[in-house]
Amino acid sequence: MFHKEESSALVVDEAVRSVARSAAPAPQEFEWLTADEAAAYLKVRTRSLLRWVRLGHVRAYVLSGSKRHVWRFRKEDLDATLLAKPVVICKSLPVRSAKGAAN
Repeated sequence: MFHKEESSALVVDEAVRSVARSAAPAPQEFEWLTADEAAAYLKVRTRSLLRWVRLGHVRAYVLSGSKRHVWRFRKEDLDATLLAKPVVICKSLPVRSAKGAAN
């Protein structure tokens, strides 16, 4: 038989293990999209998206076992592609008045 201190130590140890198991990161699940779904998500044409894949601008994954490429995209990769390059803000050009354009 366990003494009271040993018994409570076992309960605490089991509680710590239980918390550690629940706090362990779950395997990451990705949301996979077809080319049409990915293009709709980015609000571009499918042809544009596939061109970007061929140019290496967007990360995509090829499914094996078919004669043609069947692409799948991860939503996280699409988001990363959009956020990778900063938005460039250009200075606006001076507007010419109608009077100045006639000269």
